[in-house]
Amino acid sequence: MDYGKNGNPKAAKDSHHPLDQPRRGAPKGDDAAAKKKAELLARMKAAAEARKSKD
Repeated sequence: MDYGKNGNPKAAKDSHHPLDQPRRGAPKGDDAAAKKKAELLARMKAAAEARKSKD
C-alpha cells in the first residue's frame, strides 16, 4: 500500500513568495524599472514645481 498517496495534496514549500520578485541570489535584472521610476519622479517633481510657481 502506498501511504504517500493518502490525504490532502501538499502545497509547494515556497508558495508564499510572490512570483514577480526575483529570489535571493538571482541574477539582477535590467535597469528598465529603475529608469522608469526615475523618469516618473522627475515628471512629478516638475509638475509640483509648476504648481508651486503658479500659486
